[in-house]
Amino acid sequence: MDYTKAIRDYLALEIETLNKLDVTAVNDAMNLIMKAYSAKKNIYIMGNGGSSATASHYQNDFNKGISEYVETKFRFVCLNDNVATLMAIANDIGFEEVFRFQLKNRLEEGDIIIAISGSGNSQNVLNAVEYAKQQGNQVIGLTGYRGGRLRELADVSLHADVMSMQVTEDIHMIFDHLIMSIFYKTLCGKDHVTA
Repeated sequence: MDYTKAIRDYLALEIETLNKLDVTAVNDAMNLIMKAYSAKKNIYIMGNGGSSATASHYQNDFNKGISEYVETKFRFVCLNDNVATLMAIANDIGFEEVFRFQLKNRLEEGDIIIAISGSGNSQNVLNAVEYAKQQGNQVIGLTGYRGGRLRELADVSLHADVMSMQVTEDIHMIFDHLIMSIFYKTLCGKDHVTA
């Protein structure tokens, strides 16, 4: 079986999507993250499914990857990483509350939210975002497809303009590694992350 055309088609869609990215929005997101970092504020991040793995990956890359080499540590908190907490909230209260519940009476002034939803319409993510905005906190939204409600609510929208969940999730990881790599250089004085 020859998959080479399908491979080239996927890569072409990836490149096309990358070429449409809003570099100014990425810059704005980086400045918002740095503002929270400098003020020693928490950065709450969340997602469902593949996006939950992406959220965990961000937390790892910032809390260990960069923080290993700097005095001031990043304070990423991944709201989807504690399975027992998620299951208890989902079972006793409702799945749509798994993220908002964790933010209630914990979110402080200056903390920011990074919300990941391919469709932009995941209700549990939107509930947390709406709560954060009601408290006066800023939101970075990572979306794909048409962006949904999250794209409208986000203070900074990192949008993958593509009708593919796989490419959307690829782009969301590129945002992570792009931002991490630049901070790695500017904060740690290193050209690249070593194994």
